Amino acid sequence: MDRPIVVGFAGNPNCGKTTLFNAFTGANLKVANWPGVTVERVEGETQYKEQRLKLIDLPGIYSLSSYSIEEKVSRRCIMEENMDVIVNVVDASSLERNLYLTLQLLEMKKPVILALNMMDIVEERGMEIDLHRLPEMLGGIPVVPVSARKRTGLDVLLHAVVHHFEEGPQGVVMRYHTEIEEQIAAVEEKLRTYYGELMHSRWYAIKLLENDREIEDTYQKAKLEEKNYEKEIIFQKYEYIDEVVEETLVNRESKSQATDRIDAVLTHSVWGLPIFLGIMACVFFLTFTVGDFLKGYFELGIETFSGMILGLLQAVHIADWMVSLIVDGIIAGVGGILTFLPNIFILFLALAFLEDSGYMARVAYVMDHLMSKMGLSGKAFLPMVLGFGCTVPAIMATRALEKEKDRRKTILVIPFMSCSARLPIYVLLAGCFFGKYAMVAAFSMYVIGLVMAILVSLIVGKIDRAQAENNLLIELPEYKTPNARTIGVYVWEKVKDYLTKAGTTIFVASIVLWFLLNFNLHGLTEDVAQSFGAMVGRLLVPVLAPAGLGMWQIGVALISGISAKEVVVSSFSVLFGIGNINSAVGMAEMAQILEQSGFGALNAYCLMLFCLLYVPCAATIGTIRKETHSWKWTFGMIGFQLVLAWGVALVVYQAGRIMGMG
Repeated sequence: MDRPIVVGFAGNPNCGKTTLFNAFTGANLKVANWPGVTVERVEGETQYKEQRLKLIDLPGIYSLSSYSIEEKVSRRCIMEENMDVIVNVVDASSLERNLYLTLQLLEMKKPVILALNMMDIVEERGMEIDLHRLPEMLGGIPVVPVSARKRTGLDVLLHAVVHHFEEGPQGVVMRYHTEIEEQIAAVEEKLRTYYGELMHSRWYAIKLLENDREIEDTYQKAKLEEKNYEKEIIFQKYEYIDEVVEETLVNRESKSQATDRIDAVLTHSVWGLPIFLGIMACVFFLTFTVGDFLKGYFELGIETFSGMILGLLQAVHIADWMVSLIVDGIIAGVGGILTFLPNIFILFLALAFLEDSGYMARVAYVMDHLMSKMGLSGKAFLPMVLGFGCTVPAIMATRALEKEKDRRKTILVIPFMSCSARLPIYVLLAGCFFGKYAMVAAFSMYVIGLVMAILVSLIVGKIDRAQAENNLLIELPEYKTPNARTIGVYVWEKVKDYLTKAGTTIFVASIVLWFLLNFNLHGLTEDVAQSFGAMVGRLLVPVLAPAGLGMWQIGVALISGISAKEVVVSSFSVLFGIGNINSAVGMAEMAQILEQSGFGALNAYCLMLFCLLYVPCAATIGTIRKETHSWKWTFGMIGFQLVLAWGVALVVYQAGRIMGMG
């Protein structure tokens, strides 16, 4: 055929769907938004023999009911004419929960293939699945045991996709009780009368009986009566699922697994939160110790490269201003950021390990009680945890929250989570001023950010007088050994984003900053204090001085940090003319320059606090606007964060001076 077979990967959250998808596509992914909604779609391509296949990773969902954005998007995509085959990935160790979505997919009359994932967990529990009886009870669809982590069964699955696409969908899988079947037949008849032959007529009929709003709006004439059959249909589906599980799952009753024993400790009502903070402390211990060890080699490489370029430019007699732009502007700015790559790598590696092991879902469970006090569900903590990596996807993850008010409250506090872009700022300032306590100073930013998020949520909740009406409903997946390939793809994507930012945003920002610091109204100037940048920075000095940040260079660095938080570091490199600012020599030089201006450890800590709490980066601001659909709310949030950052830094600085610390 001319076009590739379009294959949608559908499944419950934590069923291993994305791991399986990545096993086929690797890191060759295309990420974009679904048309008309701000939910990301991930696409990739693979090939089986001579046949090309376009793979689409659908949002993780429990059903095709029209409640959340993810459910609507998955349903719309599955119903599209060009969606040829659905690979329904299920957690073989939790068939009861997973098969509900399977039955819904089969009712849509699309070719469906059941990919039984996590079979190793089934075997560990001493259970077996009858791979002959299971497909019989599901209408004869192909059932393929696979292991996304061990990469087994992949070729068999692709063969089933190509073969099943050619055969087309199977017949009706399950029949409801007589009354409902009669109602389905009557609605289908009305659908044919008013709308002609429809590919998904039985599914439309069932949805009309469930009073599905989206389907009712489109096929209003086919609705029979006001009675809602949704509960009966759900109940009968689960009756049938119980029959399937009873006949196909052998040794179903097995002894309690290690997961339950581990959860007794990690999700303990008292010890759960301290354990989480302890784990995160270990993560940042590794980020500093291992990261700083590797960083030394990067510093040496950047320094050598900078020296080579300087020598080359001088040898060909390039103009001094051009040499300064390239060496002091571009290489110093971008190179200063690249030296933090080992720290960023270690951080993302640790977060990927925790996420793939199944621990991160427990964090939301542990935080549920505290979040409910804030007027939010524990579900809101998941986007907050994502904020430790990057604020943009964290804000997008708030789509999982059902209420718009909860979404906005969560979006308000997510920027207080220290994203990876702030880590270079903490490493630099803590390394300059806190010596052996550098890790403690940096880690305190993560704790303070979390505390500020809680306090702000509590205050907003009191003003709103909102109570947590949502009980937390979240799946706690089985603990498993993290998959090296999955972690590799995740970390590479994050590192690639960091490198891309260094090559684009930070590159441009370094050039712009160099021009601002080397030009004034009279043209090129050698006196940085007379530059455009100094003029702008001096305007902010009266405002920032009470918070201990009364240097014009700091004002310029903070403004540049709005483009990307890492730019604060590259700005210091350019502002103070330090070639390799992240090296031991560079840090010592910067500390000396700042100390000569009366800027000490207290000032540095206040600057770290300000960078933690003030305006998020431009990409985050754009995402907030897109998710809230309101510039007014977005600018209000920016103003609030600026005032809060200044206020906290002011209080800490003035209190520190009173106690004789500054």
